[in-house]
Amino acid sequence: MILKKIIIGLIYICFLNGCVQSTTLLGPAYTLVSTGSIYQAGLSYGSEEAIKKATGKSTTENIKRIFDQEEIIKEEIIVKEEENYDDFFALVKTRVNKTHKIINSTNQ
Repeated sequence: MILKKIIIGLIYICFLNGCVQSTTLLGPAYTLVSTGSIYQAGLSYGSEEAIKKATGKSTTENIKRIFDQEEIIKEEIIVKEEENYDDFFALVKTRVNKTHKIINSTNQ
């Protein structure tokens, strides 16, 4: 009997997962059930809608974009550091060669 319920539940999940257009009410519903405060749930829903209206994206999409930007910035910093290292090593190599030539010319 339990196996039958599990299989039916999985079938429902597979076929009905496209019915959920937005999970905007999921957070406030959970807040309402867990805390019992309708004000807190209303604030949660209202802030989510205000963010969506202002940016055109949900809160999770905004957070994902922020993390993606941080990764891009980190990659740019690494590339700049590598370029700086290359310049530094080239500078040191030319200085060593000049010093070596000066030392050789004075010893002869």
